[in-house]
Amino acid sequence: MDLTIRPRRLRTSAKLRKMVRETRMDKSSLVYPMFVMDGENKKEEIPTMPGQFRYTLDRMPEILQEMADAGVGSVMLFGIPDHKDEVGSGAYACDGIIQRALEKAKKEVPDLYYIGDVCMCEYTSHGHCGILKGDYVDNDLTLDKLAQIAVSQVQAGADMVAPSDMMDGHIAAIREGLDKNGFVTTPIMSYAVKYASAFYGPFREAAGSALKGDRKSYQMNPMNRREAIRESLLDEAQGADCLMVKPAGAYLDIVRELRERTELPIGAYQVSGEYAMIKAAAAADLVDEYRIMCESALSIYRAGAEILITYYAKELAQAMKKGDIG
Repeated sequence: MDLTIRPRRLRTSAKLRKMVRETRMDKSSLVYPMFVMDGENKKEEIPTMPGQFRYTLDRMPEILQEMADAGVGSVMLFGIPDHKDEVGSGAYACDGIIQRALEKAKKEVPDLYYIGDVCMCEYTSHGHCGILKGDYVDNDLTLDKLAQIAVSQVQAGADMVAPSDMMDGHIAAIREGLDKNGFVTTPIMSYAVKYASAFYGPFREAAGSALKGDRKSYQMNPMNRREAIRESLLDEAQGADCLMVKPAGAYLDIVRELRERTELPIGAYQVSGEYAMIKAAAAADLVDEYRIMCESALSIYRAGAEILITYYAKELAQAMKKGDIG
């Protein structure tokens, strides 16, 4: 057979395969999400997320330094307060858990880039992401609180804020709040596409969520594709500097379509349920955890994301260093 075109020619050696890769990754694109809590000298494993822990502030620098040493670029901090109330006051208090964590992190491990999660769900007694009016989250009452949270986090040392609440107009409100307080250069990464997903289950246990019911009145319907693009473009028009899709793995089509519709950097969050599923399958000897970890990350980058938020950040950074991915 006389074959002129043979695609396999470019697969004949490891060096050649690496040279012609279409998707390339870098450790600096990795973001590690971690949980901080009040107390002293505690490092509590999260049962639903094997290998992940909640840290008190005095133990937090240990994991931050591990991430910096591995080459992970950024950390996203989630606070677990001792006290919750109807209005989530701990989220915007100047001495709140996340504010104190940011101050300490910036001082002790300054090489990392710190992203503050702007939301109220971990701080409200009802577990919702905003201020309740009856049983409904009041969108416009919540906006002012979100701006307060963002400003307080940046004042404490956050390099970027990432609102995950899914309120209409939240990017504009936060941008206005930051600018009025002199933080005109602080970027916003919007959770532009955040689906009402079952993949968040382990996170809610990790964060001690008090939620009764669901968040379907503000998080997006997983059946909707066009709405995801609309939400993203609205956030871009309001001043978002980066956009995020969450969860990542089940919504790669949205990552790809968004990549074709915007010039902004796109992040994707490989959420707790995705992480837990890989861990569970590996524990049952059903899959090779290392290879699945690498392949799942690769799929997210290939779809068009430039930023990957993942609990596997350190391990992926090590895999990139070895040349197994990246």
